Amino acid sequence: MGQAVLSGFVAVLFLCAPLWAQSDYKVINVVDGGTISGTVKWSGPVPHNLDFPITKDPQICDPEGKRTASLERLIIGPGGGVANTVVFLKDITSGKALELPEQRRHLDQKLCRYIPHILLVPQNGGLDMVSSDATLHTIHMDGAATFNLPFPFPNRVTSKTMTTPGLVNLRCNGGHVWMNAEMMVVTHPYYAVTDESGRFELTDVPPGTYQIVAWHEGWNLVGKEHAFDVLTERSVERPMFSGPKTWEKSVTVSANGSSSVDFVISNK
Repeated sequence: MGQAVLSGFVAVLFLCAPLWAQSDYKVINVVDGGTISGTVKWSGPVPHNLDFPITKDPQICDPEGKRTASLERLIIGPGGGVANTVVFLKDITSGKALELPEQRRHLDQKLCRYIPHILLVPQNGGLDMVSSDATLHTIHMDGAATFNLPFPFPNRVTSKTMTTPGLVNLRCNGGHVWMNAEMMVVTHPYYAVTDESGRFELTDVPPGTYQIVAWHEGWNLVGKEHAFDVLTERSVERPMFSGPKTWEKSVTVSANGSSSVDFVISNK
């Protein structure tokens, strides 16, 4: 097993362990809950080579003629904020009901991109998937869920229930090898995804002290791997990425209080 693949595998295990540990989460009536908010920001030089050639269906995938697509692995916005970072409480055992933003539970395939790039689905909750593109897409999932779902027609919704908590990688087996997304299937509601400014917020947190984690899928392109285009039945090359990265801090939430946590991440 290659070092890059092994490091990614270890990182996935690191992520899944605290998720599995939350299986005893209990829903309670949160009294005097507080709020945790903050930012995830980038420090230092920005990595290059985060685009990939568009090699299929350019009339659909590349209407502006750019010839390359962003791999969307590192989105740095105004003020250095890092989007698409998942921030969550690692060791919380009770709190509000398991509800997550609706937009993170609906996946569209549009202009040969996954929208949104980061998905959050509660354990035993459903993921609705659709394609807006008039071409064949096939969502291949591996990790905590293993599905291979074809989308030969646009605007037809397919739904699947996610029963196992953990990380799920999403890729296209229809030859659009640059398409990639990540999904977390989670057992408690204290998860947020940073916006384009790198901001996040967790609400109705029971008073107490917790470990808060910032998780990023990883941004370095470490090589290519062979994949199978189900339409042409040919081997194609898909980008391979470095494993996820995590940063962790302690945070104390007081009754009806507001706590602030800021993360600074870099390529080091």
